[in-house]
Amino acid sequence: MFTKQSLITLFENSGIALSDEQFSRLDSYAEQLVSYNQKVNLTALTSPEDIAEKHFLDSILPFCHFKIKSGASLIDVGTGAGFPSCPFKILRDDIKITLLDSLLKRVNFLTLISDKIGLCAECVHARAEELGRDTDYRERYDIAVARAVAGLPVLCEYCLPFVRVGGYFLSLKGSRGEQEAKEAYTAIKTLGGRLEEVFRYSLPSGDERTLVVVRKISQTPPKYPRNKGQMTKKPL
Repeated sequence: MFTKQSLITLFENSGIALSDEQFSRLDSYAEQLVSYNQKVNLTALTSPEDIAEKHFLDSILPFCHFKIKSGASLIDVGTGAGFPSCPFKILRDDIKITLLDSLLKRVNFLTLISDKIGLCAECVHARAEELGRDTDYRERYDIAVARAVAGLPVLCEYCLPFVRVGGYFLSLKGSRGEQEAKEAYTAIKTLGGRLEEVFRYSLPSGDERTLVVVRKISQTPPKYPRNKGQMTKKPL
């Protein structure tokens, strides 16, 4: 899928070293993504260049700004085709990942890719607002992460219920991330969080990115998360 040097150079230019094994696993991931995408629509970005930068590097760069402790547990909410947690797991095999998505066709792909490249991921088919009330998952994770297009107040309601007190919600956003963080002030506070930091950076192509870091400082009230309709009609 990739020429080895092109991917290694792309990552090196961002200060990230890839081992031969990591390259091989990313390459296999890309091949499986393109193959599976021919029968199930997972992504519109399928060229080697787009996968390398806009999926893989875009998934890993945020974690250059926020360091995750060894052995941390992480849930990727609305993960789609496994971004950002699967590429990050390839670089940080010590973390434990749960991949959550509401569409079974995506979860089937995630199960396949986890087996193919040895991610040891837990792949869960469920709606976030329902799983967030399940005691087996609620406030069980060190990190919740989302690389999603929903507004940050809504994402906070989806994600913060999964985070234990003292853990973090990391939201991967585009150029409006800083503004969205301000708009989410009430949601963050209501759900037991505190805005810690906002990092701005860019991909090599120049596309602007923002990482919003929210620390969980108290338990999320039992009434949250609400159902999707309530979140959409009346965001916090």
